[in-house]
Amino acid sequence: MTRSSSENTLEPEEQEPRLKEVPPRNGGHDGENERNDSHQNNNSQGGQDEEKNSPQFPPLPVGLLDSSLKAVRREVVLKWASTVLILFSFILCILSLYWAVLFHVEENMSALTVAVVSFDGRISPYEGTSPIVGPVVERLAQEQAMIQTGVLGYRVHDADMYNGDPLAVRQAVYDYKVWAAVIVNANASALLQEAVATGNTSYSPLGAGQIIINSARDETSYYNYIIPQLYQFQTDVTTLFGERWIQTVLSNTSLDTATYARVPQALNPAIAFSMFDLRPFYPPQATPAVTIGLIYLIIIAFFSFSFFLPVYTKFLIPKDHPPLHFWQLIIFRLFATTAAYMLMSLAYSLVSLAFQIPFSNDYRHNDTNMAQNPDGYGKGTFVVYWMLNWVGMYALGLASENVTMIIGQPWTAFWLIFWVITNVSTAFYAIPLSPAFFEFGYAWPLYHIVNGSRTILFDTHSRIGLNFGVLFAWCAVNTLLFPFCCVYMRWKTNKEMARRVPRRTIKYLVDG
Repeated sequence: MTRSSSENTLEPEEQEPRLKEVPPRNGGHDGENERNDSHQNNNSQGGQDEEKNSPQFPPLPVGLLDSSLKAVRREVVLKWASTVLILFSFILCILSLYWAVLFHVEENMSALTVAVVSFDGRISPYEGTSPIVGPVVERLAQEQAMIQTGVLGYRVHDADMYNGDPLAVRQAVYDYKVWAAVIVNANASALLQEAVATGNTSYSPLGAGQIIINSARDETSYYNYIIPQLYQFQTDVTTLFGERWIQTVLSNTSLDTATYARVPQALNPAIAFSMFDLRPFYPPQATPAVTIGLIYLIIIAFFSFSFFLPVYTKFLIPKDHPPLHFWQLIIFRLFATTAAYMLMSLAYSLVSLAFQIPFSNDYRHNDTNMAQNPDGYGKGTFVVYWMLNWVGMYALGLASENVTMIIGQPWTAFWLIFWVITNVSTAFYAIPLSPAFFEFGYAWPLYHIVNGSRTILFDTHSRIGLNFGVLFAWCAVNTLLFPFCCVYMRWKTNKEMARRVPRRTIKYLVDG
């Protein structure tokens, strides 16, 4: 009966019949004994040395500079030098990516666009008012825009672009069309002039304008670059306008000094801006869920291969059972890996739930109002979050499994570092601030896991369809490559076994 190829994986060679040993004749023994007696004393010391170096005894240690180690020393030095050269080159090439992602931040700062829109005197019933606040803000924004590096990309937009509606400007910030907006309210000049003329003590400088941000979009960019510069912009506007405004008031003889003395805030600072964060980044423990915690999603998916491979290979080792067909093992591995990713991603998601990241806030809110901890999908937010982590882990993990089966040890460590750095550098930092080289990150899995997580947890502008679509594309491509990588790994393993076990014939067929 013909055995399958898995049963024939290791097959001993046919052995030739052994010849029957013929005992020597007595005469031979006598001659040999005479020779042994004559040389017994001379070979006593040599016999001890031969006994020490015989196969039954390991060689005795020698010094590093011993002549017998000359060839070994040369081999060790060459391998050490080549290994250091490889590691040296890898550090320069791959680790440099993490530094390089922030190398052009100053030059690319203008990519963080800020819309400056003045409605001052442009909306009824304030259309007849002569604007004095709006022109100052627009002029300063134009001056800032002329600076080449290190300044946000201020863009002065006409109010007609937004149909005279300040809420449309907020919508642009929410929809990721701009990173922030500076709005001069329609009544900014009218209320200020009325305050000094009538002594309106209820006047608030903060009613002159608005600064709109959306920090949950990318808290790192907002806290490091955008918000500090917006505060500086507000200070510069207040200083520039305040100097001119006080001179205007003091030189206007029609104004009563006692009247405007009752509203000192109308003289200094005169105007200010209220800041509105449409989607605040909160609570703080949400940080790992959209940044550093996702690194562990990559690492867990990577090392799961080493844990599960010995389990799967038990089907191929015929111990008290026939081996499994290899093609069936591939299918089993694929389904088992998918199930493992599902459970591991659930555990990862439960960590965020355990530390009370909100997953069930379903109160009503809209895009243009400030919302505290608004979940993207109400009561179903956690399930969507789990599904995103599951698909993301599959996309990240199966790619690692395929590469691991192709390159093998010890090169898998290089792959893990490369995979982590390229994903982290493009997902945790704003790609518009990076050199153009890093635009490949728009197609990398972690970028879409991060952005999808922000939509789910903070109800930011939704591109969840695109996020899942890219992740599913990664899953599909790696699933198609998975069988070929399995076949290659088995071929490579059998080839290695043939080299290490030369007295056996190793037969390999995929349909084992």
